[in-house]
Amino acid sequence: MPDLILIDGGKGQIDSAKDVLTNELGLDIPVAGLAKDDKHRTSQLLFGDPLEIIPLERNSQEFYLLQRMQDEVHRFAITFHRQLRSKTGFQSILDGIPGVGPGRKKKLLKHFGSMKKLKEASIEEIKEAGVPLNVAEEVHKHITAFNEKAKNTEQK
Repeated sequence: MPDLILIDGGKGQIDSAKDVLTNELGLDIPVAGLAKDDKHRTSQLLFGDPLEIIPLERNSQEFYLLQRMQDEVHRFAITFHRQLRSKTGFQSILDGIPGVGPGRKKKLLKHFGSMKKLKEASIEEIKEAGVPLNVAEEVHKHITAFNEKAKNTEQK
């Protein structure tokens, strides 16, 4: 078990962490927190029960280490959330169709101008966009299945 848990936050975050540790996990681990000032800069180290400000010189090695830890936590969290959004934020019904990668997806969307027009296209019209017949058939089959599923969902 750790000797100390360092929280990126002030009193509210520290209290929440202590509550979970004590009441939900049955652990007794000290918790400290890094609070920020109104300009979103690390300003204080909070620790104890009741919480007290632990004085640290802003130009000390200790303060610098804590600030770097906090910066790394932020970088990690931001990167994680960006990756999460990129996986879910830009999905298309064309994703996952065999033979349709980013290039063909772009070609189809450019040719038809909209997903609505692509959804209404026949296999022959899809083929005319410059994709092989087997890919055009897969795209049409996939879109048809998607449209049927959407129609059934609306009816429920």
